[in-house]
Parts: sequence; structure tokens; C-alpha cells
Amino acid sequence: MIPRIVKYVLHDILRSRIAIGYTLFLFVAATGLFNIGGDVNKGLVSILSVVLMLVPLMSLVFATIHFYNSYEFIELLSSQPLRRTTILLGEYVGVAAALGMGFLVGVGLPIVLYDRSATGLHIVGVGLLLTFVFVAIAFLGAVCTRDKARGMGVALLLWFFFAIIFDCLVLYVLFRFQDYPLEKATIGMVALNPIDLARIIVLLRMDASALMGQTGAIMQEFLGSALGIGYSVGVLLLWIAVPLALALRVFRKKDL
Repeated sequence: MIPRIVKYVLHDILRSRIAIGYTLFLFVAATGLFNIGGDVNKGLVSILSVVLMLVPLMSLVFATIHFYNSYEFIELLSSQPLRRTTILLGEYVGVAAALGMGFLVGVGLPIVLYDRSATGLHIVGVGLLLTFVFVAIAFLGAVCTRDKARGMGVALLLWFFFAIIFDCLVLYVLFRFQDYPLEKATIGMVALNPIDLARIIVLLRMDASALMGQTGAIMQEFLGSALGIGYSVGVLLLWIAVPLALALRVFRKKDL
């Protein structure tokens, strides 16, 4: 039954103006960044910045809005002899797949056209991972509250925290306790932010230590490129699995 739900969700989302606009914006932005500077590497760094800021925001906001707008459909499915796990997984896979397809067309296609390097493929990979991560987080926030305004507020607050506040907190901790050996603690702290993990995966591949920030430089020094990338990907997969598992647990017990 999950494939049928996924098919319905995909058909519904791919016709929406928001999804089409998201895809077109990414495509125009990525193509423009490749052409403006004339340097492929600079274009990739700029595209990475856009991906790290826009993909989490779009995934959180769109998935939250979709969940609340589909509440009547979810209630209808819940009245049928279907497991709630099946319903929520179908919704999640449908939304994540639709946004992932939009990202592949918007960012993946320009990268294939202008640069087929491993770095470009890493950017596409982390963009997809971030899409799956933040759709899972959005579903967790949405199932925990019935109020749409509160759910949207939680989504925006989470994006603001992961995109901006978290790095400020890390820098404060490093500055405040600079006399102590915090290298291993910093590697643990970076696991708490999927956006930082995604940035480190690409920049470790590029060996651009000057752009990594404090956490990325520490990971390069203590883990090395290959191990650091593997560690980051593994933690990102946990960022998909844990919020989704919690959302399923809450949804199974939720009074619709």
C-alpha cells in the first residue's frame, strides 16, 4: 500500500506551483553561479552555500505545510484497514522523493552539464541527504502538534537554529573553553547539526580547510578526509532514521 500512497503524494506535489518554482529557482541559481565567475570551483562553493541554506528551509516549510494540508486525507486513510506506520511512511517517502527530484533537476542537472567532478557529485549527494533529513524533522514536528501556526513556527525556529545559531554556540564554547582540549568534544558537537555535517562532507572532499570553519578543520586534522566523510554520512543517516522513527511512534499513538 505504501507505493500507492507515494504515487498519490508525488502526483499531487509535482503539479504544485511551489515545487515547480523551487526546481526552477535552483536551476537558474546553479546555472547563473557557474556562468558568473567563469571558475567552476568558485561556482561549486557558491552552489554549496545555496544548498546548505535553501534546501533545509524548503524541506522543513514545504513538508510541514503539506502534512497539515493533507490532514483530511490522512484521517481518511486512518479510517481504512491500514497501519498508521504505512500511512506516515507513504507520506514521508512521497514528499522526500518529490523534493529530491526537484533538487536533482535544479542542482544536479547544472552540475552534470558544467562539472562532472566528484566534488559536484558530493554536493548533489549531501543535498539529497539534507532533503531527507529535514523532511523527517518536519514530520516529527508536525505530528507533535495539531496547530498549523505552531507547527510552522517550530519549523522556522529549527531552521534558524541549525543554519545560524548552532555555529555561534560552537564558536562561543570554543572561545570560552579555549584553554581545554576540546577537539574530541567538537567532533561530537558537530554531529548535532546536519547542515554542518553536509558542509564538512563536501569541503573535506575539496580539501578546502580555510572554508570549513573550526569544526571542519578539527575533523580534517583528527579524522582525515575519508574517515571524516564516512563519519558525517553515517551521522546524517541517523538524522534521517531517528526523527522518522520518533514521528512514527508519536503518530501511532496520536488521537486524530
